[in-house]
Amino acid sequence: MSLTVGQVAELAGVTVRTLHHYDEIGLLTPGGRTSAGYRRYDDADLDRLQQILLYRELGFSLEEIAVILDDPDADAREHLRRQHRLLTGRIARLREMVAAVEYVLEAQKVGIDLTPEEKFEVFGDFDPDQYAAEAEQRWGGTDAYAESARRTQRYTKEDWLRIQQETADLLERWIAAYDAGVPADSEAGMALAEEHRQQLSKFFYDCTFEIHTGLAEMYLADERFTRNYDQHRPGLAQYVHDTIVANAITRA
Repeated sequence: MSLTVGQVAELAGVTVRTLHHYDEIGLLTPGGRTSAGYRRYDDADLDRLQQILLYRELGFSLEEIAVILDDPDADAREHLRRQHRLLTGRIARLREMVAAVEYVLEAQKVGIDLTPEEKFEVFGDFDPDQYAAEAEQRWGGTDAYAESARRTQRYTKEDWLRIQQETADLLERWIAAYDAGVPADSEAGMALAEEHRQQLSKFFYDCTFEIHTGLAEMYLADERFTRNYDQHRPGLAQYVHDTIVANAITRA
């Protein structure tokens, strides 16, 4: 089966002029011609066009695409693997960009009204707005979310600095316990977990044991939370999780 230039243009969502240009520069020369000299594209031509359009979407220049596709040492599977890696990376970056825009739009709903300078002073590289939309999507209908939003809306820079200091202090003691090999289900390990639960209740919402164990599971299920703990010590997220679960089982 072969297609005319117009049919290929409609099928691929490009202009006839684009296909003519690809032919003129030798990037996509149709496999056949009619007796009148009109271009006819076969299946191999369509496969090559698909490759071209994918690489164009990834931001490659036409010259770079020509080199990639005409490389005698590369095969079709290698092209697909390369495109998959590049597309996956681009999708991840686009998702981050979309999320960033959404977080900015939704930030006010969480009530974090610090100026950009104050946010940087309080949180450093961590941007609390970053998780605003996601928090609402996950827990927006819960009493805990409503209570947290109500409380944090009133917090000043000084309040956030105090919260940050208490949180950091607890984290340091959790790390010390982990380094010392304190069992997660020991009284000392569970005391750290209980202090964490009480901190959440004091600053944000009534953190029940059920909510607390749910958070512990998220620390392992969500790689962002796991990374947040494990950047201090590999395996710390698991240890924190285990102390919280042990505490809930013992005290609930």
